[in-house]
Amino acid sequence: MLVSHQIVSGTARIASHMATPFYFRGGTRNFSILGFGLLAFILISSIFSPAQASTKATDAKSSENEPKPFDPPPVLQQLNGALESLSARVSPAVVQILVTGYGSLKEEDRSQTALIVRQHAVGSGVIVDSNGYIMTNAHVVEGAQRIRVALPLDGDASGQVPVGKRRILEAKLLGQHKETDLALLKIDETNLPTLPLMSQQRQRVGQLVFAIGSPEGLQNSVTMGVISALARQADPSKPLTYIQTDAPINPGNSGGPLVDMNGTVVGINTFILSQGGGSEGLGFAIPARVVEFVYKSLRAHGHVHRVEIGATTQEITPELAEGLQLPMHYGVVVADVKPDGPAASAGLQIRDIILTADDRRIETLPSLTSALYLHRLDEVVKMEILRGKERKTILIPAIEHRDAMDQLLDSLNPENSLVPRLGVLGIDLSPDLNAKLGGARVPSGVVVVGRAADLITPDTGLEAGDIIHQLNLMPIDTMETLRKTVSALKTGDPVVLQVERDDGLMYLSFELE
Repeated sequence: MLVSHQIVSGTARIASHMATPFYFRGGTRNFSILGFGLLAFILISSIFSPAQASTKATDAKSSENEPKPFDPPPVLQQLNGALESLSARVSPAVVQILVTGYGSLKEEDRSQTALIVRQHAVGSGVIVDSNGYIMTNAHVVEGAQRIRVALPLDGDASGQVPVGKRRILEAKLLGQHKETDLALLKIDETNLPTLPLMSQQRQRVGQLVFAIGSPEGLQNSVTMGVISALARQADPSKPLTYIQTDAPINPGNSGGPLVDMNGTVVGINTFILSQGGGSEGLGFAIPARVVEFVYKSLRAHGHVHRVEIGATTQEITPELAEGLQLPMHYGVVVADVKPDGPAASAGLQIRDIILTADDRRIETLPSLTSALYLHRLDEVVKMEILRGKERKTILIPAIEHRDAMDQLLDSLNPENSLVPRLGVLGIDLSPDLNAKLGGARVPSGVVVVGRAADLITPDTGLEAGDIIHQLNLMPIDTMETLRKTVSALKTGDPVVLQVERDDGLMYLSFELE
């Protein structure tokens, strides 16, 4: 029998359930011979009255031997105190994220799937800098028109917090990285409690961990479990691996931290495997070393820069090993070395088998990609290779891989490049830029470089890399033309953009807000 698993990520609507108390009702019986009962009581009392004193003495001795309330062993008392202290120390740095946006109405009737409604969602986040920097999942804020952050109050562990006392602040999206499903938010607040990221130490299977977040919108919920496994790869085509835990994680926990007994973040909770949609002990968190790398990149650049060494690799198959007469039938082999690149200068050659990278064992292509992904630009990549039957250690200088959109975003002046009513940053498609992008089908237009996520704008459908050629049949050749055309429109006017995306033309339509 095939069992289908559902990957549940993101936020969920809040559902409330009221439990019905169950009472046991006993029957009553009436005795008509009340006088006989009283007489019997008097006779029995008179018979046993001479022995009353001795009975009391016996009862006093037996009371000393009666079992007393269970006193927990000191080790359990210490554990309980440590858990209470940990929860009190960690919870103030975990926030609730309130997202507002637009999406399709979920209806059983397929005829109503075109309805677009305003939606509200809830997620979690962790404060990583006291000046208001918060890390969360990218899918929590995806498509958001407005992002707010609810800060926990001191002494609100009971959950009884009046709505009027909640501290809710507006948040800006500084950047997001969909490959790792991470996003960086900023609120205008200082002296906030923070949690450190465990980026250097290695986690261990069986290690006690705690998940803090807002499952189903219930802020500051704490659950406990262990690390079930390390380096779980959810998608074989992607290099990112996850920490698996059995700590209960539910929709709404996304973006919240997974911490150890020291209150250090070991990961960011991101998704679960479930058949019913709730926690079944299969939760997954993004490792803290990945979170720290992405956080620093997003804070410095607004996007993530990758490392490359100037070489192409691929996984070894038995057929590949036999045809190339390789000494191993599994692993990663070098397929190409770019001339004059860092790998070539370090002596890396085609058919070399990569055994380790930065002291990490390499047996699959994603493991090599992951090692390079997290490598620092100011350090050389240490590789152990197998060439024939000889092992070698080589040091390869790391260079930064930056695509054309990243370079453009770094060089933009937001004030000159912003189209506020569309909520995008753009730049003129010049001949030089056209050549860098590989040549557009229409040689003029405006290139969308990024989106201004802190503006409340319509869902235009525009993506970074799109080239706008027309707006309502009006040719768009420069940013100035685009601004003038948009400014002439009124709220509620229809907008149809002709854009070029992935070497093809398409229309995007929406109403201007």
